[in-house]
Amino acid sequence: MKKMFLTLILAVCAALLLPAGADAHCDTMDGPVVADAREALAEGDPSLALKWVSEEAESEIRAAFDKAQQARKVGGSAAEVADLWFFETLVRVHRAGEGAPYTGLKSSDAGVPEAVRQADAALQTGEIKPLAHHVGEATSRAIAERFAAAREALIHRGESVARGREFVSAYVEYVHLVEKIAEMVENDDAHGCENCSEHPEKSSPGTNQKRQH
Repeated sequence: MKKMFLTLILAVCAALLLPAGADAHCDTMDGPVVADAREALAEGDPSLALKWVSEEAESEIRAAFDKAQQARKVGGSAAEVADLWFFETLVRVHRAGEGAPYTGLKSSDAGVPEAVRQADAALQTGEIKPLAHHVGEATSRAIAERFAAAREALIHRGESVARGREFVSAYVEYVHLVEKIAEMVENDDAHGCENCSEHPEKSSPGTNQKRQH
């Protein structure tokens, strides 16, 4: 039950709360990538930042780290520029590995969704209740809004073809939101079971194919 609850939180964050390119959190100055880059430079240990890139890109980051460390020895503005250049290099390579575009480092408050901030905070504090509360409220609100729109459109769907199309549009938004959350939760549960034969409905061909509306 606990696993299902946590999975639901992640599913809702992905399906509802986070915009396209949600990993943009990683290109902010107070994001986790830059935080590890700062620590790596401070400790003189590039391995502290290498977790964010693939093995294939490791040599590029090590080379950038060495150049940044040399420039930092000058001090003053040169050190600041060297730090920023290393941050940008690490973030750029990380995002390239995720198939995401790099559009520069963002300020610390660059529109990071509240759910992401709370997800990070939960990991640091070990307290998940604020995140669960936020996600629960957002989920209920989103489903209720789509339900209300679909229900209203349902009532008037027979008045004209245009009204009918309005219903179809509202219905698709409503059902696809619910379906996306449920599908992500169910798929994760299926991957986590030790004996999937206990869940034949999840291992049967075609059961995980998304319905088209």
